[in-house]
Amino acid sequence: MSDLHDWPGSGLSDEELDVAYNVRRKAGPELFARHMERYREMSEQAVDGLAGHPGIVYDEAGGERLDVWGTGGGLRPVFVFLHGGYWMALSRDVSSFMARALDEQGVATVVPDYTLAPEATLEEIVRQVRAAVAWVYRHGRDFGLDPERIVVGGSSAGGHLTGMTMVGGWQDGLGLPRDVVKAAMPFSGLFDIRPITRIYVNEYVKLDLERAAALSPALLDADYRCPAVFVAGEHDGDGFLEQSKSFQPQWGAGELMIVPDRDHFDVVLELADPRSPVSAELMRLIRR
Repeated sequence: MSDLHDWPGSGLSDEELDVAYNVRRKAGPELFARHMERYREMSEQAVDGLAGHPGIVYDEAGGERLDVWGTGGGLRPVFVFLHGGYWMALSRDVSSFMARALDEQGVATVVPDYTLAPEATLEEIVRQVRAAVAWVYRHGRDFGLDPERIVVGGSSAGGHLTGMTMVGGWQDGLGLPRDVVKAAMPFSGLFDIRPITRIYVNEYVKLDLERAAALSPALLDADYRCPAVFVAGEHDGDGFLEQSKSFQPQWGAGELMIVPDRDHFDVVLELADPRSPVSAELMRLIRR
């Protein structure tokens, strides 16, 4: 593409890009460690005693697994949550903190793992999360999941992966309807990932500009644009805030939600509180 090198922030220095996108640096080591511990503690509490089916292999090629939580009482709408960690960290074990709150509202939660970089390329990671959506559509009924009511969400890198399930061009190859993802809620998403080619993360994902463009939801077509709410924290990284603010009007079928007094890591934890405005927006997406 002719403007491959002309992307938002391309004129910034490497240090300025790091400030915009290195949210772990912005939080500092102590706060970051507390956030990660909260993810683990809240996830363990959420699934303790909760009906579900953990550890299901959803993709024979990659061997990756997913957990299904909050089943029972007939087919339930399903929230597929894709964890963050800049494609190179975290797992499903620390990413089910919303499962109990959604269960109480009659919604099931599916949390897939995906092979982390650098063991897997970003193309392979995208393939795997799309395979997870395909698994829910094909096999969900066997586990109490309604294949006609799939909503996908994710945080940070998981927000990018959410975007890669929203766009077109992949559903036909997996035998899925183009509207298989009925709605989406990306948190602090990355929708044009060309900035990644110039920050520390690229030591792991090893992208060039051409591959980054091909893996950027903001640069891809979508025949069907599902309803979406693009969420970010008031104190999120500047790069992440700008990405949501830019992509939301481009998508045209979504709304922007900036959550006060929340940062990159704790904004997604709002899903664990059924009284929060974020949870209310998710339920509106699911029930529309």
